[in-house]
Amino acid sequence: MKIYFNGDYLNDFEVKISPFDHGFLYGLGVFETFRIYDGHPFLLFDHLNRLRNSLNELNIEWNMSNDEIRDILIQLVEMNNLNNAYIRLNVSAGDGEIGLYTGMYQKPNTIIFVKPMPHSNITEKEGVILHTPRNSPEGKERLKSHHYLNNIIGKKEIGSSPSLEGIFLTKEGYISEGIVSNIFFIKNGRMYTPHIDTGILNGITRQFVLHWSNINGIICEEGFYTEAELIDSDEIFITNSIQEMIPITTIDKHEYVLHEDSLIYKLQKNYHNYTSRLFSRYELERSE
Repeated sequence: MKIYFNGDYLNDFEVKISPFDHGFLYGLGVFETFRIYDGHPFLLFDHLNRLRNSLNELNIEWNMSNDEIRDILIQLVEMNNLNNAYIRLNVSAGDGEIGLYTGMYQKPNTIIFVKPMPHSNITEKEGVILHTPRNSPEGKERLKSHHYLNNIIGKKEIGSSPSLEGIFLTKEGYISEGIVSNIFFIKNGRMYTPHIDTGILNGITRQFVLHWSNINGIICEEGFYTEAELIDSDEIFITNSIQEMIPITTIDKHEYVLHEDSLIYKLQKNYHNYTSRLFSRYELERSE
């Protein structure tokens, strides 16, 4: 596959990263994963906005514009003969001396990976409450950074089955998020999702669902919820930018049956109506 690396389009095996990159040495890097639908990078501007905010937190200077990234993505999908694709946009701090550094990083490494987006037959998942607690963010809010050890330990609990999603609890016992997803549940027609103060990543699809709910008059509360409250809900679903929205139909011995009028189905249908045209969730009002 051809990928983008600091201004060049290279074969993936040609890309070389210095061992002195502080993204490698100290985890100083962030990334975004999103999808190309029919040639369109869905919610690209929302992803780039989060990426820039995260880079500012890490003192990484990065000046690529929305138009530059969009043009690169067009080139990549054309060069790889793709129309639907998985994208990972990765920015690491760049080279530095061995030792902790608190100044500005002015020469980051930018890599944009692309791969085909295969059709998935996974339409629902089983939720598993993890024994591994969700760790606290390194800073005031969790970034989509290179720090993924907590997620990997959680993943080891449940194994590699794509039909399972592990659900983290905080050390206080509150529901936080999935291993690679945000979580929502529905009770008596009202939707709930953990607050970002539980230490979760504020996912782009999570933000889309919250905005969609607001403009459609659906109450969605953010708060601190126990495992018992989750188990007692009527419907549960998880979200991320690659898997979209997937219902959780089983947790332990508790089953959750979806009906034709389930809110999840309405949300999925609306979501798919937008995937080939929106650059930001804030365009939703103009699309209704």
